[in-house]
Amino acid sequence: MFLDRKEREYLARLEPGRPISIRGGKIAVADIVGREEGTAVRSSFNEPFLVFRPSLPQLIPNLPRSAQVIYPKDIGPILIWADLFPGARVVEAGVGVGALSMALLRAIGDDGQLISYEIREDFAELAQKSVARYFGPTPNWTVKIGDVAAELAETGVDRVVLDLPEPWQVIDAAWKALRPGGILLCYLPTVLQIKTLVDALRDYNRFACIETSESLMRFWHFKGMSARPQHRMVAHTGFITSARRLADDQKDIPRAP
Repeated sequence: MFLDRKEREYLARLEPGRPISIRGGKIAVADIVGREEGTAVRSSFNEPFLVFRPSLPQLIPNLPRSAQVIYPKDIGPILIWADLFPGARVVEAGVGVGALSMALLRAIGDDGQLISYEIREDFAELAQKSVARYFGPTPNWTVKIGDVAAELAETGVDRVVLDLPEPWQVIDAAWKALRPGGILLCYLPTVLQIKTLVDALRDYNRFACIETSESLMRFWHFKGMSARPQHRMVAHTGFITSARRLADDQKDIPRAP
């Protein structure tokens, strides 16, 4: 990740013998490889750039995409509310460009297992290329082409994470896949979708701890004596709904009057 004087970001992959082109100038890869992160390099136009390995929040907005990406401000709460942990077995559906897949893989570690369902083969290929290019080898990741509502075959998994327009169609399959106490987490953009999902979860009567939230993020600007919110804000992008799977034989479920 290259940052110019105005902290604008430029993502590039280092390949031997192939110079990096930024803002009309070129930077030799040999000037970068072997140096510490946070080093300044200059282009052929003598323009300075700071060089870092991209963090996940820097990487995701710069990924090549043909599908809408889940923003870093939502990925953080998704990992927390899904209670991801090293070694977890996770089913994901709707991989997009692979941004959430990378975050899930990092959270579950080498001992975890991620199974991703994607109905569109082109999205699956794009996600696999993005993960291979920017994350690295993933022997614990399996991508399946198919409709998760009809083809979800895993059982005893710890978490099911859905980025789908109609996740209520997957509730029964998710319950069968999850272990007792496992978490179903759904990411949706609109209130009407959330209302349909929450009603369906309650009617299904086999999930508890149903919660919905959204995250709003506002950066601040500091320069000299000026301290103010930035003019642009990352406001609503999506809702996160989570629920806990009940035990197989659970029938006496306490409900609010």
